[in-house]
Amino acid sequence: MTPELATKRLVLRPLELADAPQIQWLFPKWEIVKYLNVSVPWPYPEDGALTYCRDVALPEVERGESWYWTLRLKNAPAQLIGLISLSTKADENRGFWIDPEWQEQGLMTEACDAVTDYWFEALHFPVLRVPKAILNEASRRISERQGMRVVWTGEREYVSGKLMSELWEITGEEWRARKRTS
Repeated sequence: MTPELATKRLVLRPLELADAPQIQWLFPKWEIVKYLNVSVPWPYPEDGALTYCRDVALPEVERGESWYWTLRLKNAPAQLIGLISLSTKADENRGFWIDPEWQEQGLMTEACDAVTDYWFEALHFPVLRVPKAILNEASRRISERQGMRVVWTGEREYVSGKLMSELWEITGEEWRARKRTS
């Protein structure tokens, strides 16, 4: 099961089917989807969040292939502001999105630190790899702050089309060394 996690300002709650209405209300914004994998339907269907939670995310959790959390402010835990996930998929171990209203406040960095720590310390995976569009500067900055490095560059399909992409990586040893020095 996916545990609840917490950061200084956030509660990361395991995804539930009951979260679908809030996701449906927040998610279908171009600022959120443009750098996501081309598998995200666009325009986003009216039942997109329900279908995704019910047919994709929660079955992956049940099979032990993925871990999904909703992001919520500690001072407003009923309000979902984003989503973050970990996955055993090759070269796609972490993904996230946050409502543009809450971007550029360091919240996603907090969430990424919490789930990256969970990946290495609780799940004991040896390496974390995350793909991203080179144009997605905010996401790239999070990887840089986490001490990740680029291990591949090439083209990849996103909702916004074919874009130059990077694959970022950090090992468990590198993560633990970074934590000791910070």
